[in-house]
Amino acid sequence: MSGSFASGAGIGVGAQSQSPVLHNVFVYGSLLADDVVKVLLKRVPTSSSAILHGFHRFSIKGRVYPAILPVENKKVTGKVLSGITNPELDILDAFEDVEYERRTVEVSLMDISEKLQAHTYVWSDKNDPDLYGDWVFEEWKQVHMDDFIKMTSGFVEELELPESKPRVATYESFY
Repeated sequence: MSGSFASGAGIGVGAQSQSPVLHNVFVYGSLLADDVVKVLLKRVPTSSSAILHGFHRFSIKGRVYPAILPVENKKVTGKVLSGITNPELDILDAFEDVEYERRTVEVSLMDISEKLQAHTYVWSDKNDPDLYGDWVFEEWKQVHMDDFIKMTSGFVEELELPESKPRVATYESFY
């Protein structure tokens, strides 16, 4: 039954000029840098400053990017990238790799005090002993951003190859 529904839907929906599904993605680490986003997505989507309540942004031993995990009475400032297409979401999923899981969360937009649903990437290992302290974007920007942009360019080139390796492997071979 689902097979006939899927083929019928493909004909009907595809033929009409329906707008594509667009996503909101809350970013809080290296993707706060427009230069990194531009290398990954080939554009800089519109964005709004936002807060994710009930989470903490950790540094990760041996890594230059952060992780977030649920922590009561904490909050993470970041921004929401708007108008992310399905292919762009696939690129972000590949970039975040297996270390993160994509979740839907509620964020508060800072400029208009509105709440909205957005995807974000939460660290997969909630008991990871390598998580510590706070991760600071401004510090990362000064110390690591240039190299991270080069690594991201390498990741994008790898993505376009038939046998691309995971982002963690690209990261580890770069650093």
